[in-house]
Amino acid sequence: MSTTTDEEERQLQRLKAAIHHTVGRLCQSLGENHQMEFSRPVIAAITETTFRQCDVFAKDLEAFARHAKRSTVSMEDVKLAARRSTALYNFIQSKSEEIASANQEQRDKKKSGVKRKNKDTEAEAME
Repeated sequence: MSTTTDEEERQLQRLKAAIHHTVGRLCQSLGENHQMEFSRPVIAAITETTFRQCDVFAKDLEAFARHAKRSTVSMEDVKLAARRSTALYNFIQSKSEEIASANQEQRDKKKSGVKRKNKDTEAEAME
């Protein structure tokens, strides 16, 4: 049992390291753009805050899906988790609409492709 816990801990540490790296790169980029520097403790604090917020979001998403008696998190769960931040909610709503539109276009293309194949097959049968 401790092997599973050890592996989970290693995976958690790798995830934190990846977040720390990303936060560091973002701070470096912002610092260059605005002629300022971020100290290592500030980057570490932003990393920890980001990690904890992601953990809260993940737990909220699980709870929303479980409450709806689903095992899969839906886009509506994500929107619900973002409800406290108007800017985040608007961004997610916009992305949701983009994804829905792209999915609809793909479905329409598939349908037109099937219709075209059916017409081609009918034309060949008549010949």
